[in-house]
Amino acid sequence: MSHPSASTLDSWSLQKWLREAGAFFYHPATLVKNYRREHIRPDLLAGVTVAVVLLPQAIAYALIAELPLQMGLYAAVVAAIVGILWGSSYHLHTGPTNATSLLVLSTLTTVAVPGTEAYIAAAGLLALMVGVARLGLGLAHLGVLAYFVADSVVIGFTAGAGVLIGAGQLRHWFRLDSGEGTHFWGLISTFLSQLAEIHWPSFLIGLIVITLIIGLRRYKPHWPGALIGIIVTAAIVSLLRLDQQGVIVLGELPRGLPPLIDLSQLNLRLIGPLSTGALAIAAIGLVESISIGRAIAARSGQHLDSNQEFVGQGLANIAAGLFSGFAVSGSFTRTAVNYEAGAKTPLAVVASGLFVLLAVLLLAPLAAYLPRAALAGAIVMIAYNMVDRKEIRRIWRTSRGDSGIMVATFLGTLFLPLEFAVLSGVLVSFGRYIARTSTPPVHSVLPDKQFAHFVYEPAKPVCPQLAVLTIEGSLYFGACHHVEEEIRHNLEMHPEQNILLLRMHRVNLCDISGVHTLETIVRLYRQRGGDVFMVGVRHEVWQKFKASGFARFMGLDHFPSQERAIEHIFYKVMDPAVCIYGCRVKIWKECQSLPKSYNPDFVPVGSLIPARTVIAHVDPQMLWQRLNEGESRPRIIDVREPVEFNQGHIPNAELIPMPQILRHEVKLPRDQELILVCRTGRRTTQIIHTLQKEGYRNLSNMAGGMVAWEAAGLPAVIE
Repeated sequence: MSHPSASTLDSWSLQKWLREAGAFFYHPATLVKNYRREHIRPDLLAGVTVAVVLLPQAIAYALIAELPLQMGLYAAVVAAIVGILWGSSYHLHTGPTNATSLLVLSTLTTVAVPGTEAYIAAAGLLALMVGVARLGLGLAHLGVLAYFVADSVVIGFTAGAGVLIGAGQLRHWFRLDSGEGTHFWGLISTFLSQLAEIHWPSFLIGLIVITLIIGLRRYKPHWPGALIGIIVTAAIVSLLRLDQQGVIVLGELPRGLPPLIDLSQLNLRLIGPLSTGALAIAAIGLVESISIGRAIAARSGQHLDSNQEFVGQGLANIAAGLFSGFAVSGSFTRTAVNYEAGAKTPLAVVASGLFVLLAVLLLAPLAAYLPRAALAGAIVMIAYNMVDRKEIRRIWRTSRGDSGIMVATFLGTLFLPLEFAVLSGVLVSFGRYIARTSTPPVHSVLPDKQFAHFVYEPAKPVCPQLAVLTIEGSLYFGACHHVEEEIRHNLEMHPEQNILLLRMHRVNLCDISGVHTLETIVRLYRQRGGDVFMVGVRHEVWQKFKASGFARFMGLDHFPSQERAIEHIFYKVMDPAVCIYGCRVKIWKECQSLPKSYNPDFVPVGSLIPARTVIAHVDPQMLWQRLNEGESRPRIIDVREPVEFNQGHIPNAELIPMPQILRHEVKLPRDQELILVCRTGRRTTQIIHTLQKEGYRNLSNMAGGMVAWEAAGLPAVIE
């Protein structure tokens, strides 16, 4: 049978990737085709509601990034439409956000001065770079990477960004002259040094907005507090002519559709200096967007495709960069408003973008009286709400590790370059994940009181022969050393446990390094005269065991079923002499009925029997036949304990327990044929080996012991 060549396989893989990539871009057509007319009204109402929130936010976030107001509005319109049409979530609203705007400011100030043409052009280039990065991750099916960034990183960064945004707006609220940038101490020290220069009319305007937002949130929570506050203060400025008394106003906005940028004006030499910031914006934005989408999907019941969402976020940023906007991301506030307003389909977000565009075309002249201090007050309230105090307390109570990451990210956001703080938090998340997966717990477990489950109870005594260990994670190259060290440590703590049962049901992955580690462990136990068994091996891991030859190396009989594993090891592998004479406890279900004759001087000899030792065996049927012949009957010695002997023994057998023979309390004849019997034949094997070293030759072992005798249906005497 012919097999496809490598080039053919490559061609198939390329065709498959092209089909999947085409499906990503075809997504809007699917939405339109499945749209139902009864959704028009709720979608339009939700769109109007979101637009009321989006309009002041777009202006405010552009100001945070030190960009012209129209760039925030253009980004809000374009990104909302493109992000929802090519995204996965039905409710996620994409556009300017507080955290992204602050990152844009931090990144752009390293290459240009705010307010200059170079600064504005760099903002467009940065949005394109962020979009290409997100789009590439989506097309490469790497959407799963968003789930590897800890929520504590996002919470810490968002809280730090809120503090920075609030500090940065103080100069606009109080109308001070300096303090630009994103350096916390610089903002605060400049503000404190200029407190005597406060412009009180500007301060009062900002205070009015904050008061209205707080009051409406309490008494009319569904009213757009920020928009109402801005309209009220704009009217005050217009009526009292406060712009002539030093209150800074925004001026009239340009009318028109979002213009396409002049690509020839992009300075491609800035790609290198902007790359770190672009990666930080791409990373934190994707994490925010996926987290928001998942939170709303949990309520709506929608299934999300993270790769499709990456594609949508990438295209939204590319579109925003091309149409005179700046970098964007998913907004939790607007997404929640969209869902609560009754949006049924993604076209509700499209409607919100179109309503904002309509407002830009019709209401642009009214921006001439928008006071900068009013917007600063609205942004201060946004910054205050960015600090999720409830979630911070929850993380603080729940996990020290997450708390440490959250605090480190928060402090890094305040005192380090923002892009470095974000990427450091992402790297810490990956590092913590690697640290966790590379040190999976390896627990010694024992059966519960009902012998139904294994439990971790380190205070209980252990079996002197058998160790049962559960590996609580994958056996990949990063975890192998830790797992081997834990198993060796358990062996050092209990050197008499020469049998190991590994519970593998929580091992999802085992690479070649894991196979090598398991081989090392098996050799270690076998060199000590013991053995290793495994239960609960998953299908994927078992395929690796077979392909690598490890299954053959272990032996198929060393993979018993989980239900019969202890029974198999107890009756086939463990030394019953140790159970009876060298152990005080009854750990396993199988040893509950076993007699205990603990002897502190007992020394097990089973592990010392050389492989070359020759021991004669007698079949139960053959022994029964000889007993019935009447001539040359052998002397049958039962070496078990009296309790076992009374439960059933061979007719005419003589009871001499194993300790009496090994301690020479009973002298056995050397000139008479002796056949030794125990439960399974292992105790008699040890005794015969010991007696042979003392010169006994006429000794035989009844193969399989009383278990084999009863299985053959032969009669037994019960006392």
